Amino acid sequence: MAQFGKAPGTRSKPSYVYAIIGVSLVLFLFGIVGWFFLNLRKTGDYFKESIQVHTYLNRDAPKVQIDSLTQYISSLPYANRVEYVTKEKAIAKWNAENDTTWKQFLSNNPLPESIDFYVKADHVDKDSLALLATDLQNYFPGVISEFQFPTETLTQVSKFVKTAAVIFLIAAILLTILVVISIDNTIRLAMYSNRFLIKTMQMVGATRGFISKPLNKRAIVNGLIASAIAIVAVLGSVVLIEKFIPDFKVLHDNRGLFFLCILIIVLGIAITVISTHRAVIKYLKMKLDELY
Repeated sequence: MAQFGKAPGTRSKPSYVYAIIGVSLVLFLFGIVGWFFLNLRKTGDYFKESIQVHTYLNRDAPKVQIDSLTQYISSLPYANRVEYVTKEKAIAKWNAENDTTWKQFLSNNPLPESIDFYVKADHVDKDSLALLATDLQNYFPGVISEFQFPTETLTQVSKFVKTAAVIFLIAAILLTILVVISIDNTIRLAMYSNRFLIKTMQMVGATRGFISKPLNKRAIVNGLIASAIAIVAVLGSVVLIEKFIPDFKVLHDNRGLFFLCILIIVLGIAITVISTHRAVIKYLKMKLDELY
């Protein structure tokens, strides 16, 4: 009897270790794909917020109205880095980015004054910017000569972000299904070594809740351990990637990583507990002869 009692415990311990390692690897893969999905979103936002909007001013616009327009744009919650560009600043920027051969033909500065600014990603689309242009021209009549933003660039960026998001969403759904199936199979394999113990407890009168309770608790612990290992591996990989590819640091999103870690923990515990409970119920319903 002593040997019989030791055998199941001896066989179950390695299976738990293998189950934890297997679940950790699957969650790690899920975390890495999730991190790339976060970077995709941040990349789209980064490009959108790098698109500069130019509000060109009429040459005879009063300084008071220009100041009012600048303050109004600065007060918009989605406007960033608002700058009033005088004719002197405009020509300095032009000379820094282009050649100065125009000086041979023109003696006066041909560039108009403008108010340049950037817009937060969720407001960077053709319709929103067109509506903003209409509002500014209505609020400040005679001040603005032209409202300009790179329409073609904006369209291409939006198209790229939407296409990539759909591709990653499909990949994420497929990966989630594979994660659920892989973890479920891993846990069921781990529970296979405990099938005789489960059936023995049922035969001596233990209730279904009494049998499943300690196994479900163990599943929660295993899920936490596997999730912790996966999170450490994901964060370590992120640090290494950002170290060797510094451009990724620009896209670093602590908030997104935090929610990704929470998702890994919830997914790890939920699937582990559900799979364990399903395996216990399965073996309780089986006849003794069917366990061999």
